[in-house]
Amino acid sequence: MRRRRLLFFSMILGTLILGVAIGTMIDHSVSAARSAATTPAPISVPSPTKLSSHFSTVAQKVEKAVVNISTETIIRRQEPSRRQFRNDPFQDFFERFFGPEMPQRRRRSQSLGSGFVVDSKGYILTNAHVVENADTITVKLHSGDEYEATVVGEDARTDLAVIRVEAEENLTAARLGDSDGMRQGDWVLAVGSPFGLEQTVTAGIISATGRKNMGDSTPWQHFLQTDAAINRGNSGGPLVNMAGEVIGVNTAILTQPTFGRIGGNLGIGFALPSNLATNVYNQLIEHGKVRRGAIGIKMQAEVTARTLKALGAADGKGVIVEKPDPADGPAAKAGLEQGDVIVEVDGNKINDTYDMHRVLSTVAPGTTITIKYIRDSRLRTTRLTAMDREDLPSIARRSAQQEEEPSESVRLGISPQDLTPRLAKQFELSEEEGGVYVMRVEPESIAAEAGIEAHDLIMEINKNPIHTVGDLRELTSGLKSGMNLLFLVKRWDRGGGEIITLFLTGSVP
Repeated sequence: MRRRRLLFFSMILGTLILGVAIGTMIDHSVSAARSAATTPAPISVPSPTKLSSHFSTVAQKVEKAVVNISTETIIRRQEPSRRQFRNDPFQDFFERFFGPEMPQRRRRSQSLGSGFVVDSKGYILTNAHVVENADTITVKLHSGDEYEATVVGEDARTDLAVIRVEAEENLTAARLGDSDGMRQGDWVLAVGSPFGLEQTVTAGIISATGRKNMGDSTPWQHFLQTDAAINRGNSGGPLVNMAGEVIGVNTAILTQPTFGRIGGNLGIGFALPSNLATNVYNQLIEHGKVRRGAIGIKMQAEVTARTLKALGAADGKGVIVEKPDPADGPAAKAGLEQGDVIVEVDGNKINDTYDMHRVLSTVAPGTTITIKYIRDSRLRTTRLTAMDREDLPSIARRSAQQEEEPSESVRLGISPQDLTPRLAKQFELSEEEGGVYVMRVEPESIAAEAGIEAHDLIMEINKNPIHTVGDLRELTSGLKSGMNLLFLVKRWDRGGGEIITLFLTGSVP
């Protein structure tokens, strides 16, 4: 009996001890789990050298293909006759030493830019404005060797040019990538010679793709936008992806110039896509010029989404056929009519006239293409054979007129454009008031020395109103050596945030 009680007591005591032990273990486990749940995980700090090292690797891949381009243009100017100044006490002095006329003066204009080798045989891609009107072009390679270059071909519409050097050995060529594959936020490097500082590399991202209608850009240009620092001298240099492939040609920046000074980088730069550059390069090599296709229509320039929807385009996008031109051209033969809305060309969606120009610029004359268009709210399809854009009646007439009449760029040194509704709005003018927009100013020209800048609007010359490029052509055709010029121009003053009016003076050499 006594043993039975002792055994029973021992069992109870053992059970209690086991229960306490198990409870302690469970409590410890729960506490540990609670502690693990509330304790934050440590943050892993990435190595600061990882991305930097990748940039270095990419830069090394492309740097040997990047070149510095310097040009020199000799400007020959005839000084005005001293006889135009009546009662000049120094007239006899000048005529005794120089004769009745002052001697011809030669001035040298120099500029810097960049480029990159695309073929080991010495072919280099750059911007057309870098080598425009140059008498001599000097290319400095990564090795430091310098060679004189010749122009293979230029395309003003895209601002691209191909030059060539006769090097002693094959050069290192850059590899071109697919610009259509670039996305917003992708890392890129810009390489070039800003302000003459050779082999400068800057980093940034693709800020936007498909930028168009930028300032004085042409309908054939669309851009990759980047915040990689691009400055004067970067023009023509490569924009490179993280695979070391060229996906763009650095061309322009959005800047904030001050009077008499060139503005710098604001983190908004533009590069022509490599796919566009490749097409232009191949044609310049093969033909010496770029041949672009056309379908033979006149497109309505100003159009709203509301108008497009009224014509049957549900999304409010497309290009309205104003009329087939010429009347016996490809579009007319294919049955296109006034009021049709073209929405697709060879599988490419057409949103506006810029898309139309972009797509047709890659179509070779003689190529058969498929056109989708809307008529009476129905989607229709037709096929036609593209013609050469240069054979369009409007282009042919313009070319003939340019051959017969002197160019304004020769007279004043500017590339002029008639006032468009968009420009008129920017300058707070009506289209009736007119004016000639300055797209570009040649260095050392009459306009440059007078202080006229790109993006100015010329309103008057010598108190004569200038409404159109035709008015400018007519006035400049009558200019004679020694004449003084008084310009009235409008300019956007970025510093003050307003349109200002300026009187500027110059003279005809």
